[in-house]
Parts: sequence; C-alpha cells; structure tokens
Amino acid sequence: MTDMAWLCPRAERRVGTHAETLGELVMGTVSLRRAIQASPGLFDAVLAAMVAILSMVPVAVGALGRGPSIQDAVAAGVTFLLLVGRHRAPLTVLVLALLVAATSIVAAPTTMHLLEATALIALYTVTAINRRWRAIAATAVASVALYAANAYVAGSVISGDSVGVVAFVGMAAAIGVSVRTWRDNVAAADERADRAEATRDEEARRRVAEERLRIARELHDVIAHHIAVINVQAGVASHLVRTQPSKAEVTLSQIREAGRTVLDELGAVLYVLRQSDDDAMPTEPLPGLSRLGQLLESFTAAGFRIQQQTTGKPRTLAIATDLAAYRIIQEGLTNAHKHGPEPHASLLLEYRPDAITITIRNLLSGTHNASAGTGHGLIGMRERAQAAGGTLDVGPEPGGRFRLHACLPLPGPQGSGDEAVKPDVAGSRNAEPERGRGLRHARTAQC
Repeated sequence: MTDMAWLCPRAERRVGTHAETLGELVMGTVSLRRAIQASPGLFDAVLAAMVAILSMVPVAVGALGRGPSIQDAVAAGVTFLLLVGRHRAPLTVLVLALLVAATSIVAAPTTMHLLEATALIALYTVTAINRRWRAIAATAVASVALYAANAYVAGSVISGDSVGVVAFVGMAAAIGVSVRTWRDNVAAADERADRAEATRDEEARRRVAEERLRIARELHDVIAHHIAVINVQAGVASHLVRTQPSKAEVTLSQIREAGRTVLDELGAVLYVLRQSDDDAMPTEPLPGLSRLGQLLESFTAAGFRIQQQTTGKPRTLAIATDLAAYRIIQEGLTNAHKHGPEPHASLLLEYRPDAITITIRNLLSGTHNASAGTGHGLIGMRERAQAAGGTLDVGPEPGGRFRLHACLPLPGPQGSGDEAVKPDVAGSRNAEPERGRGLRHARTAQC
C-alpha cells in the first residue's frame, strides 16, 4: 500500500482490483465479458479515454480545416467525465449528455459530433440496463432534444442533420434493447439449467430412497422368518430341556445360528431403512442363487446367450447376500441385454473363502447406459451391494468391453456366538448415525 493509501483505502482497493483484472485480460486468462463484469468502472474509463482521444484525431491531422482549440479540449474532457460514470448513474449521465450535446450543437457546431456520440453511448447504456418503458422514454427524450437542436441550427423543421441524428438515436436504442434481451435470455437459460440440475438431483435422491426402501422390505421378510424360527425353536428347547437334554443342545445351537443371522441382517436394515407411507409388503418367496438357472433360461429364451462359469465351492449364503447377488446378476444381465451391441455376455461367479464375486462382461456400445433397466439400474445395484456390506464397480475396460464387478463378503467360519457381529440395536444415539458401521466395516474389509 502506498504512503497515502490510508487517506482513501477504498480507492486503493479499487485500483488494485482493476489492475489485477486488466492484467488477467492481457494475459488471456479471463474473457472480455468476465473482465467487464468484474471491473465495469475500469472499462468505462478505458472507453471514455478512447472516445476522447479519437475525437482529437481529426483536429490533429487538420481534417476539420483548423487546429486544436479550447472547445475541443473542453468537449474531450466532458466526454471523459460523462462516460466514466455511465454505469453508476446512467439516467443522470444521459440527461447531462443531452444537455451538453444540445448546447454544443447550438453554440459550437464544430464540436457537436463528439458530444452527440457521447449522448448516444449514454442512451445505449440506459436502454441496455432498464426495462422497456424507461428505454422508450429515454429514446423519446433523446430524439426530441437532438432533433430540436439540429433543426434550430439548420433553420428548418426537416434537414439532413436533424433526420440523421434521429436515425442514430434509434440505432443506439435498438442495440441497447438487443443487449438487454440477450442478457435476459442468458440469465433465463442459466436459471433453467439450475432448475433442471436440481430436479435431476432430487430425482436421483428419490430413486435411491425408493430402492433402499425396497431392499429394507425384503430384509424385513428375512428377519421376520428367522425371528419366527427362533420363537418356535425356543419353545421346543424349553420342552426338550426337561425331557431330552441331549436334543435340546441341538435346538439351542439352531437358535444361536438364527440369532446370528438376524443380527447380521438387522445391521443391513439399519443401513438402508427409510420411512414410507406405503404399507404394501411383498409376499412372494425371495429369490436367490438357487434360482439362477431359471434366470439364465429366461434370458436364453429371449435370444440372449450367456456364457456362465463358476469357480470355487458353492455354499449356502446368508439370505440378504443371496438376494443381493441374485438381483445384481439380474440387473447386470438386463443392462447387457438392453444396451449391448450383440446378444451375448459372460457371467463369472467366484466363491472365495471370505467373499463371493460377480463379474459380467459384454461388448461396449456408444449408447451403453449403466443406469438403465429395472430397479433403477446402477443405483439399485450399488445400493444392494452396499446393503450386503459389499462393493460394486462398473466401467469400460480394454478391448471394447463393459465390465460389472460386485464383491459381497461372506461371514467367517462358524464359531461361538462371541464371534458374531452385533450391531447396536438397543437405541444408542452414538450407534444410530453410524447405520451399522461396525457390520459394514467387518464385511467390506474382506472385499
């Protein structure tokens, strides 16, 4: 900051901002439109200086048949002062410019062209930033003022100068109105784009919520089934403890296993559950990989060939994991069928010690859209994988193929009840926001 900056810190800041904007414009790092929007006062000053300097060129080269005069200097100075403030007080600048222009036409005709141009620039500014009625009023006032001054000098109601100046006034006003209309259209387009983006985001959130609710309802059936099993087995165990203690141990083991499954599935419910007013619950049996053959046959019957391969030792999966695997395969093959350029895809199931992976590959087409299909496509598959504690990756791969890969973790070796993951379902406020974090972390660490 300069030594005198403390006298006017606001002016110092403005000068610094204008210098930065001008430097960015010269370096090409900012467009002219952005630079003008950032520092309108700077460009008003540049425009005023250019108009004032250009007005002196005819005088300097002798085009007017005379040398420079005090009137020329005064006209240039007035032009500069008026144009510098055209955005801060456009109506005031227009009124002053018209008064000065009309006076110069009558008193000093040799300098009238410069001041008339100043009035036209001021009129353009008013029509470019004001609504229609103000633009019309400003145009009418400018036309009358400049026409009357030229007609008075010419001594005739109709003269070349008076008619010509009205034409120039109309041209300046038309340019200003066009600029204002263009700005309004750009602003409206930006607003529509913002609304469309907000609508897309809201639609995506709605679809996610609907899919999570659907998954939670399916898991509701799973948990309800196991709770019923526990209830029945507990009744049997209470009877066997008194009559056949050896068989009661087997029943208690089944209760413990069902309880472990309920805790596992309940963690998934806490993660995906969303409220809904729709009380309709699905009543059909939940599908799983045991029905994979029927699913593949349905695609084959539709003319879609699937090369299926299974590695590892197939085993019984937790119901939520089994359901997620089935739905992901169903959705992935549906997308491949709808969007692939050829009726062919490959399906690889890998049973690992700690996870099951699903890989679907098909030829990639230019219009492939992973988010299409039933269950809201990619949204549904990703939510199902996350609800089961797994991951989902989709995207193109070398060779012009599209790859979908899901990894769903499996529980470790069966052990004591202490090894089971027990999410906090007792209402702990610290655990609720985590949405089953402990369960998910125990699972996803294996993928």
